[in-house]
Amino acid sequence: MNSKVETICALATGNGIGAISIIRISGPDSRNALSQCFSKKLDTIASHTIHFGTINSADGIAIDEVLVSYFEHGRSFTGEESIEISCHGSPYVQQQILQVLQSQGCRMATPGEFTKRAFMNGKLDLSQAEAVADLIAAQSKKAHQIALSQLKGNLSSDLKVLREQLMNFASLVELELDFAEEDVEFADRTQLKELVSRVLLTVSKLADSFALGNALKNGVPVAIVGAPNTGKSTLLNQLLGEDRAIVSDEAGTTRDVIEETLNIEGILFRLIDTAGIRETTQNIEAMGIERSQKKIKEAAIVLCLGDASNEKNIAETKAWSSRLIGLHPDKKVLFLINKVDLNPESIPDSISISAKGGLGIDTLKKEMVHAVLGELDLENDTIIANARHHEALLKTAEALEKADIGLDDGTTSDFIAMDIRQAMFHLGSITGDISTDDLLGNIFSKFCIGK
Repeated sequence: MNSKVETICALATGNGIGAISIIRISGPDSRNALSQCFSKKLDTIASHTIHFGTINSADGIAIDEVLVSYFEHGRSFTGEESIEISCHGSPYVQQQILQVLQSQGCRMATPGEFTKRAFMNGKLDLSQAEAVADLIAAQSKKAHQIALSQLKGNLSSDLKVLREQLMNFASLVELELDFAEEDVEFADRTQLKELVSRVLLTVSKLADSFALGNALKNGVPVAIVGAPNTGKSTLLNQLLGEDRAIVSDEAGTTRDVIEETLNIEGILFRLIDTAGIRETTQNIEAMGIERSQKKIKEAAIVLCLGDASNEKNIAETKAWSSRLIGLHPDKKVLFLINKVDLNPESIPDSISISAKGGLGIDTLKKEMVHAVLGELDLENDTIIANARHHEALLKTAEALEKADIGLDDGTTSDFIAMDIRQAMFHLGSITGDISTDDLLGNIFSKFCIGK
């Protein structure tokens, strides 16, 4: 930020034609700059009021009839004097108004500059500012819930409590160093051990939630796998409710990976229809199988599809799903038996479906949702969906583990205090209590202009 705060402006709504567009102004000269081209006087207007009028060009020609919303210093999103202009959604009108504002001393905002100013002025902490971008990018209900929870400050509140607890004890430990010669102990080692263990458990739980949070944010990858002609493409089409993949009785029809998205109960799933896995001498099909195996490794959920009309295939699929569970304990593997309309006999530990007729599909969808959420309550549980936060939490846990080991080994107070301070530093980097210009520049450069 410059020592002299400039007044900035930008289009806050999407580019292109629309019914209404919003142009945002923020900075100490917001009202003065607009007054030079607005048909009504603005010097006595009250905050949080809306005014109808005309914006004119430098030579007095009317550009558009608009509504002007005014927010005084300290009572706006950025914390600065701000104005939002609601104009007609013509790209020409938008550009003309922005040009007039620039002629009156406003500068075009850089990506994320409005939110950055909100952070710099104490209206948001850093994790809340990042939640703004996540909220804009949310593609599903669950991703929206996580971003909104973070924007409300739920994560910040949790981290603030942890940091204050560590700070209180760190202060006592460091106070002992000033009285080292008197051999005075201000911090109870047993209580400190309990505190470090409790904070470490909470931090580790938050860090572990990243896998889920990242999946909910970007879409949960689901690989549909099985032998050729077991109905993988038919299942994909049934889940999507449309004919997306080619279905044929000929084995090996799917020779490439097909990906589509599906929203179930507010969760975005990225469905991946893979080539049937079998031994083959055909180069093209072999390439498809190789890509399938790669997608299995990338998936969070694997749907192993067997054919109810083929006993040998059922046994092979069950063995294969068990092997996948052993190789990838972090994945959720669901064992499906397809074509139960041809053979309704139930198979233990499987989900019976008819991809062609739709039987059991609702049950499958519920199992997919449960595979993602388990017993999690998104309304009350804090979930990490930001890679930067995850990295900081891992570093916090590492520092706390050192302190925990040091307390057991009788490490001197100065080293324990150093580890606790390091943990506090990494926790503070999430909310912006500890930040650098490079960090802020990297974060806000990823925002859209106007936000």
